[in-house]
Order: sequence, then C-alpha cells, then structure tokens
Amino acid sequence: MLVLKNKALLAGAFAALMTATSAFAFEPGYRNVDADNTLVIDTTKGRVIVEMYPVLAASHVERMKTLTRQHFYDGLIFHRVMEDFMDQTGDPKGDGTGGSTLPNLKGEFTMRHDASFPMTVASHPSGALVGFVGAMPVQSQVNELLPMSADGKVMAWGLYCPGTLGMARDSQPDSANSQFFLMRGANSSLEKNYTAFGMVVSGLDVVRKMKIGVPAVDPDKMLKVQVLADIPASERPDVQVMDTSSAQFRALIDKTRKDKGADFSACDITVPSKVTGGVPLAATLAK
Repeated sequence: MLVLKNKALLAGAFAALMTATSAFAFEPGYRNVDADNTLVIDTTKGRVIVEMYPVLAASHVERMKTLTRQHFYDGLIFHRVMEDFMDQTGDPKGDGTGGSTLPNLKGEFTMRHDASFPMTVASHPSGALVGFVGAMPVQSQVNELLPMSADGKVMAWGLYCPGTLGMARDSQPDSANSQFFLMRGANSSLEKNYTAFGMVVSGLDVVRKMKIGVPAVDPDKMLKVQVLADIPASERPDVQVMDTSSAQFRALIDKTRKDKGADFSACDITVPSKVTGGVPLAATLAK
C-alpha cells in the first residue's frame, strides 16, 4: 500500500508540474521564440536574446548562425558604442576593419513578398503598411500593388527601432561580413541602407548599458554567443514573446496609438516577453 501511495503521490506531483508548465508554455497571447533562429548573447553587462527572421534576410541569418557555431563571436569587444544610437561588435580586430574568412554578403536591405507575408499590420500611412513580423517592426508597400508588379510581389524592409539587429558594412552595399549592431534608439536613416533582420526580445536594458566609446576604455564584450536551440535543455532559457497576431497585441497597439496620438509609430511598441530558466554567463562568473 505504501508503494502504491508513493506512486500516486509521484503521479500527482508530475501531473501538477506538467499542468503548471503547460500553463506557462501556452499562455494566451504568447508564443515560443524560434529556437533555431534565436541568439543568446552573454555579455559583460548581462544577457541579450535576439530573435532573427529569415523571411527578411535569409543569408544574414544564416551567416550569424554559422559564425556563432564556429565560436567566432566569443570574446569580441563592442568596438563602437554610441549613445542613443547603437552598439557595434563582431570584429576580431576590434577596430572596425576586420571580418571573418567567409565571403562578404550581398545586401538584403529590402525583400519582396506576396500576399502570404506573415505581417501583423499596426498602421496604414499613405501608400504603405507598417506592422510586425514576429517581434520585428517592418514597413511594406500595400498589397493593392501586387497585381501591378511584374513578379506579383511588393517590397518590405525592417525598421530601425530600439532593439533592431542590423548588419554593419563599409561604403560598398555588398560588404557586410561578420560585424553587426544592436540599436539603442531609433534611426530611420538606416532603413533600406543596412540589412535589418532581427530584434532584441530580452535585454534591451543590457544593450543600453554598454560603455560608450569608439572604442570605450576597457570596452564591454561578448563573453559567449549561442544559438538557443544548441544550448543543452537543462541550461536553456525558456523564451516567450507576445504573439503579434494575437488579440492581446492588438490591444497593445490600440493603447499605444491612443497614448501617442499623432506621434504614434511602430518604434513606440515594445513586444512583451517572458524569460525563465537559464543562468547568464556573467552571473556565473561573478560568483
């Protein structure tokens, strides 16, 4: 009887655990990030988690994953950090002139899409749509232009809002290689000139804590960069963001538009996230 009782208690505890886990994993209005296309960047200031979107710039996403899996980024400094602008890193030389041994990338400043483009529309400025692909703000031409184009598609591009992941380059459009930057503020002048392909879903406060300078004295650095899917399950953080196709997100858009009035823009919206589990490397080293 004791064995049966213990088994019953164990089964009950397991069921309760699964119920609690499921309640978090499937909380209405939230989704799990795409672990195969999410970077976990442990820095001297803390952890930054970035979800990337191949639908916007497949070659750039693949390059980031390839270099990450080669441990190329581990230990590299933030060599160019500008207040209210961005944090740039990814150069093994640490001075903005270096790159990897891989060939340069062709710019993916814009992309073309059909009516199946997975975009949640937030506003309709004249002749355009502004909204979100995943947690990333984007702008697109209107779908009414689809039948008028030669390929049946229209153009879209990522917006440079706080948290946007962009690829650095020199004066030549197709010169991006390994260096990237994370936006501290918004800067529309970069749009359609630099490839935007991801969004910080956790750790924007960390991005804004990096030491200012070109480079800073004793600059901050990336301790370790990993693809979320590659982290052992026992160490992997559970990362969820609000689903931008959900009713909850629509309510957030409406509230933000009401609060901002005529000044409303997609950059005013921060997609809420929830992160549990996983210990940032900086916290481990500090012990």
